[in-house]
Amino acid sequence: YLIEAANSVRNHIPEYKQFYYKKYGEVTTHQHKRALALTSRKLVRLIFGLLTKNQIYSTDKVGEIQ
Repeated sequence: YLIEAANSVRNHIPEYKQFYYKKYGEVTTHQHKRALALTSRKLVRLIFGLLTKNQIYSTDKVGEIQ
């Protein structure tokens, strides 16, 4: 499910799309699979950070839940 979520995030958030294509270009074999794995890892770090800090995600800025 993480890979599917990363693929969806890649298609809808420009920051993750840039990250995906950067990682896609860095490897020579299994480019799509490797880039998606790294994108999903980045997504997990984001979600974990937001949950531990009790914040919500916004494309403009990250703000605390009131």
